Amino acid sequence: MPSAGRLGLVDPRASAYLAQLGWDTDAHVELLWSLSRAPDADAALHALVRLAEAPEAGWNELDVALRTDRSLRGRLFAVLGSSLALGDHLVAHPRSWRLLGGNVRLPSADELHRTFLDCVVENPSAAAIPALRMLYRDHLLVLAALDLAPIVEDEPVLPFTAVGAHLADLADAALAAALAVAEKTVCGTDPPPRLAVIAMGKCGARELNYVSDVDVIFVAERADAVSTRVAREMMRVASEAFFEVDAGLRPEGRHGELVRTVESHVAYYQRWAKTWEFQALLKARPATGDRELGERYMAAVGPMIWRASEREDFVPEVQAMRRRVEQMVPAAVRSREIKLGSGGLRDVEFAVQLLQLVHGRTDESLHVASTVDALAALGAGGYIARDDAANLTASYEFLRLLEHRLQLQRLKRTHMLPPLDDDEALRWLARAARIRPDARHDALGVLREELRRHNVRVSRLHAKLFYQPLLESVSPAGLHLRGMTPDAAERQLAALGYEGPQSALSHLAALTNQSGRRGRVQSVLLPRLLDWLSTTPDPDGGLLAYRRLSEAMAGQHWYLSTLRDEPAVAKRLMHVLGTSKYVPELLMRAPEVIQQYGDGPSGPKLLEVEPGAVGPALIASASRHSDPVRAIAAGRSLRRRELARIASADLLGMLEVTDVCRALTSVWIAVLQAALDAVIRANDHPTAPASLAVIGMGRLGGGELGYGSDADVMFVCEPVGGADDAAAVRWSASIAEQVRALLGTPSVDPPLDLDTDLRPEGRNGPLVRTLASYTAYYEQWAQPWELQALLRARAVAGDPDLGRRFMLMADKIRYPAGGVSAETVREIRRIKARVDAERLPRGADPNRHTKLGRGGLADIEWTVQLLQLQHAHDIPALHNTSTLETLDAIAAARLLGESDVELLRQAWLTATRARNALVLVRGKPTDQLPGPGRQLNAVATAAGWRNGNGNEFLDHYLRITRRAKSVVRKVFGS
Repeated sequence: MPSAGRLGLVDPRASAYLAQLGWDTDAHVELLWSLSRAPDADAALHALVRLAEAPEAGWNELDVALRTDRSLRGRLFAVLGSSLALGDHLVAHPRSWRLLGGNVRLPSADELHRTFLDCVVENPSAAAIPALRMLYRDHLLVLAALDLAPIVEDEPVLPFTAVGAHLADLADAALAAALAVAEKTVCGTDPPPRLAVIAMGKCGARELNYVSDVDVIFVAERADAVSTRVAREMMRVASEAFFEVDAGLRPEGRHGELVRTVESHVAYYQRWAKTWEFQALLKARPATGDRELGERYMAAVGPMIWRASEREDFVPEVQAMRRRVEQMVPAAVRSREIKLGSGGLRDVEFAVQLLQLVHGRTDESLHVASTVDALAALGAGGYIARDDAANLTASYEFLRLLEHRLQLQRLKRTHMLPPLDDDEALRWLARAARIRPDARHDALGVLREELRRHNVRVSRLHAKLFYQPLLESVSPAGLHLRGMTPDAAERQLAALGYEGPQSALSHLAALTNQSGRRGRVQSVLLPRLLDWLSTTPDPDGGLLAYRRLSEAMAGQHWYLSTLRDEPAVAKRLMHVLGTSKYVPELLMRAPEVIQQYGDGPSGPKLLEVEPGAVGPALIASASRHSDPVRAIAAGRSLRRRELARIASADLLGMLEVTDVCRALTSVWIAVLQAALDAVIRANDHPTAPASLAVIGMGRLGGGELGYGSDADVMFVCEPVGGADDAAAVRWSASIAEQVRALLGTPSVDPPLDLDTDLRPEGRNGPLVRTLASYTAYYEQWAQPWELQALLRARAVAGDPDLGRRFMLMADKIRYPAGGVSAETVREIRRIKARVDAERLPRGADPNRHTKLGRGGLADIEWTVQLLQLQHAHDIPALHNTSTLETLDAIAAARLLGESDVELLRQAWLTATRARNALVLVRGKPTDQLPGPGRQLNAVATAAGWRNGNGNEFLDHYLRITRRAKSVVRKVFGS
């Protein structure tokens, strides 16, 4: 007699239980070895003890039957060791064990239907629900026993598809019985209404789980109160007796009418339905009720399903559905989610359904409901590779098997694996799923390996499923690959978000039809790259940029190797290429930045550059050249690389907008200093007549430059070595003109334009003045707007001592003792009103112009500057050129309420993000947000808006700026 431990029994009571059953003799050895093969032998033994104690079980009869009927033994032990809930059912209904003995077969759909309707006839309404509940559980018990028996004894394996189909047949019969009870309850002896029940989801596809909501839609000849009452009563009966019935997939969802006529359904789908509703209809099937009505419904809605991919909003809706699925699972449990996790069941189902919608319009072989059948049809039609279809089917069936076993344990709806460190729970699951040890692992190790393998395979094939046949369709004719037809390839690319599918196919052909290693590597890379591109706002632009970049990098071996070996780099690159026109142009000339897209030991490599090191490095690089043109070329090269790095990190959500503005400002200052040094070196002679400093104004002075900002500057000089003012100004003006011309030289890089219009007297004034001249002018002639402009002044380049002394002079002008005059404040208000009325470009929308529009950058900055002019003489903290830092000082001084300051801060940040995003997306400066569409989605994505939803981003922008404008009006008294 084997010990309890050798039998896999760890419960300390196991020996006592065996004695209680009389199974502690050598006569029961064979039976006990069968028990040991149950997934949870302790649970099976405990259930047997409870069953033996039930008077109606007939233990002596069961004991003899278990020793003589191997099939019964295998079925019962497997069920009791796999399902606590079915064990409870057997204890509550002990006669049911007899259903598992002998030559058991699954009843047909018609037999199930008759059995359930007979139960309704035989039981009065009050007793019908308990009787139906027991009948349903008995049929579940038989199916589970046949499904599980091979775990314990050498019984035939029930195919996964047969299990799902039988569960759907069982659900159909249960729904028919619930409808019969409802008709009897609601209508009595009156004729019931004509009502069809359409099965949806897994039930409709005949691939149902052991435990699942059953999704239905009701169709009536007349959608009156009686039909609705029957439908509601049917849902109640079914939910109490069998399973939850969910009618949430009906038109308008839970807010819509429960029952509609065929005509009402058709009208809804023609006018209002979303893409996901047609996707749901792929699995629609008449389940019970009026057969003719159900068939009429299917005939009416069927053609609309296959035209769904032609809808204008098909692509964005598909992308939105995919994002919603990805976000439904918390990150903490994503690795345990069989259904919704990465590489899970929903990945397979979503991909298959999308391909059916795309190609089913022209290929009726794809008009099938089940995922397994659809995979086979897609493979047979050449829409996916046959090997991929077979592999995906195997992974899908494996994951569904685990799902079934988890649900059977307690007959609870779940898709969640046990915690991955719970060895005992996972070991049970491995045994329940018929997983055997191999040469390297025990069953638990094999389960973990299989889970990893199938998740990786599904994730990999999910992308390949869409794109490998496309690549085969553009392969050289001599290869004889089984790719799609050109029309099918174009349809598929259009459905995946490509607006120019013909151009996309030509790009794919150019990338893959290269000779040698490059073509082979591209063929391997492209399925994943195209999948990532399809989730970006502009897949077409991204693919073109990738082709151009790949052609430019043809001689760089590291390029394709990096994309192949570092998926993070490839994924980030596709996001950048599919969102921005600004960055790809930079990467073409600074491709080494792509190598920084990966992760280093301490985080993203894009952030490894020390902010303070960029400027000195750029200046040092330029200083190595005596020729100013070559010096600035060297400076431009480093600037190009730095712009590519900053913009890439920005697009990838690694930098805050304030960090972006500071980084861009530091680059501009370094270029300006390098240019000034280079020109002075080229003009150097022993008696240079002046020192020269550059004063940053506007956003340059405030450290708030954006991608499209010019650099506002003023030049100040001072005679040296006994030179007179005229000589100093002439020499300095020559230097300043050369710097401006050198930086303004046309280039493929983003421009380096200096704007000197904020100098005294504007464009009519001299380009350079001495410090004394500036002092005299500001003390005697300065206009209010010039005082306001000085609020952003900051020495940024050139002679540091001269720059410091200029700032001391400027402080006396912009922060005068006693404050500015009331007349100056009135003039500033008048100018602001004029700017609001006249400066907005013709045709611009005042609500969407990020600079001059309502609550835009100008509004916020003018508001801050007016408060500085009014109060800076009393509050030293307002002596600041930064808008945000000055807002902090305004809040601390309580010049405005905290909520008002926060509104101004959020509006400034939002408008700055939007303005930067516009340049990143369009590749050139612009201030006007586009209307709804792909470009607005791209701006939203570049601005870091969740999901890249342009409409949501625009609504947020309009709301924030509208509220900020109310604060601006309060300050300006308008």
